[in-house]
Amino acid sequence: MYAIIRTGGKQYQVATGDRLRVEKLQGNVGDTVELSDILMVVDGEEVKIGQPVIEGAKVVAKITEHGKADKVIVFKKKKRKGYRVKRGHRQQYTALTIEEISA
Repeated sequence: MYAIIRTGGKQYQVATGDRLRVEKLQGNVGDTVELSDILMVVDGEEVKIGQPVIEGAKVVAKITEHGKADKVIVFKKKKRKGYRVKRGHRQQYTALTIEEISA
């Protein structure tokens, strides 16, 4: 059994026991989070597709970690003008462990 969820503007395929990193969510490490933006649930031969989400479906996950991703360097330059800008960015994330999928 797996589900397609939407969080942080992105879509993820998750199954029970999976670990994934999503955009930062509110909560402390060890807290349980309910994700209710479920787009599709597949259980063997049975497939449920939402229009756009499935009503009453939810995915229960546990927060295992908060952190920052690797640094991304943003470098801008205009030739012959002396314009150079170098910036870095580290996106914050929340690591989740999927505990339960219910449709």
